[in-house]
Amino acid sequence: MATLLDTMKDDLPLMANTSHMLVKHYVLDLDVDFTSKVIEGVIVLFFETGSRYKKTSSTVKEGCQTLFDETCKKRPSEHCHVPGTNVSACSSETECNDFVVCGKGEDISDKNGNHSNKEQASGISNSKDCCNVENHENKDFLLVLDCCDLSVLKVEEVDVAAVSGIEKFTRSAKLTDVSKDLENLRREIVHELVTLPADRWKEQLHYFTCCSQAPGCGELLFTTGTWTLEIRKSGIQTPIDFPHAIRIWYKTKPEGKSVTWTVDQSGRPCVYTMGSPINNRALFPCQEPPVAFSTWQASVRTAAGFVVLMSGENSAEPVQLQEGILSWYYYVTMPMPASTFTIAVGCWEEVKQQSFTATVQPSTALSLTSSEADFRWHEEICGHVEYPCRFQDAAARLEAVIPYRVFAPWCLMDRCKEHLLQLIPQCLSAAYITLGTHPFSRLDILIVPSNFSSLGMASPHIIFLSQSVLPGGSHLCGTRLCHEIAHAWFGLAIGARDWTEEWLSEGFATFLEDIFWARAQQLSDDEVKGQQELKALLRWRRLRDEVQNSEEELQVLRPKKESTGESSESGASIVKHGLKAEKIFMQVHYLKGYFLLRSLSRIIGEVSYLASLRKFVHKFHGQLVLSQ
Repeated sequence: MATLLDTMKDDLPLMANTSHMLVKHYVLDLDVDFTSKVIEGVIVLFFETGSRYKKTSSTVKEGCQTLFDETCKKRPSEHCHVPGTNVSACSSETECNDFVVCGKGEDISDKNGNHSNKEQASGISNSKDCCNVENHENKDFLLVLDCCDLSVLKVEEVDVAAVSGIEKFTRSAKLTDVSKDLENLRREIVHELVTLPADRWKEQLHYFTCCSQAPGCGELLFTTGTWTLEIRKSGIQTPIDFPHAIRIWYKTKPEGKSVTWTVDQSGRPCVYTMGSPINNRALFPCQEPPVAFSTWQASVRTAAGFVVLMSGENSAEPVQLQEGILSWYYYVTMPMPASTFTIAVGCWEEVKQQSFTATVQPSTALSLTSSEADFRWHEEICGHVEYPCRFQDAAARLEAVIPYRVFAPWCLMDRCKEHLLQLIPQCLSAAYITLGTHPFSRLDILIVPSNFSSLGMASPHIIFLSQSVLPGGSHLCGTRLCHEIAHAWFGLAIGARDWTEEWLSEGFATFLEDIFWARAQQLSDDEVKGQQELKALLRWRRLRDEVQNSEEELQVLRPKKESTGESSESGASIVKHGLKAEKIFMQVHYLKGYFLLRSLSRIIGEVSYLASLRKFVHKFHGQLVLSQ
């Protein structure tokens, strides 16, 4: 699998070693500064030992050797940080001793904003070769995170054992035989916390918050590279023994490509994640591979007058911390890839609406076919990891229209009222009739700034729409809204295990937008057929033109062929052509996927095909799939 890591300039590397350690939860505590165009703060990551290391100790040692050898073959890193002897975060003299040999010196920043020491450790002679075998008597385990265009200031282990009340996580039978060694105790506490049953999610979030605020117990060595943040603890040779809760101080760079700093249509400053090809690695250090399912919670502080929107289950209300500063808090309990995390901070205005409850729901039940109604009440055990799933919630299964809000710059509020507001309950209801339970409990819709390069983008609990859909009347606005709503099922609740198979998201959303929109308009059968045939003709012409005028290798739905879904032993992989500029403007994956699904629907009949999709959604929600 080494060839997978030999990335071309157009391939996006996913370097996180998820097979060794897997992040389960992120706690972000951030400040947004529009003057410097920087987001700065702290992120705490909670880990479980990866699948490769939940085996015998001999396997662990072999895997650690493999990881070390693999890491050393990578391109030399840009910068290496070695903590000094004066580690203020250490909670005891004994715990500080690990770092005494690391040298000393005044902490300064390099040209990239990364902090370092003037005098490096005697055992590390070259900051550009931190993993050289000759430089270490022992071969330390490296935790590799995906990271780009971030200034990492400090990394430390978190002393979760110091949290008040945490002793309840040390009373289980598994922990009674644990040695009194604090490091083992901390790891077991994290394990118990990340594996709490779904019905204890509120308690889990509470203790994640408490643990994220716990004192540090020793700085960790770290190295920043073009695509990675590599972290190690001196003398720790396996992921089993590596700290399972770490805290990272960092700040973004104005030129970072995960977020864009701009002004909205009213001329007021804003910043948002705009669906960058590099995803969120320039917003926070993370594990990017789709298999790294995690939950998150975030507190974001900004100046009064700004509104923070985020992919979160709750509709956050601001809390005033001090004069002129507000704090916004969001969380999710459904594990998702870190790439789906979305944030938008601006002077957004909420477009007020009348209560949605009486608008559509009375007619919804009348619109259900008998087979759809029967399926809606058919309960099965979910196949995903445990979380508070809406498919197992009786009230959620009956919710045709989830709560929603609309935000926009003040100058576009009238257009939103005219073209968008009345369409939302119709489209949500049509989606529910077609596919069943909404995977997410609520929805925010934001009209994003004019530099947004797409018509729309869906993330958990939030949809970005371009201003371009508003002047197009109800048809353009409705079809785009239906497309993004479809991503709640295909793309978010059910994700592609390999991002090169994006047709699994975009092809399904393109196919389903027609179904949703026809039902939202309550068209007759003849009107539905005429509308869909016309769309198919226009899409075929667009696909024909694209195939004739683009590189053939970019037209393939499975560019990695037989190796689709595979990764290296550490979990690292690439997204083929993930950084290719032309790909942003191509729709071949949308259109080929659409025509494949349309063909299947015509072969077996639309009613039967949609019934199979409902079963597919129920079976695979909360999971990753491949084309097979």
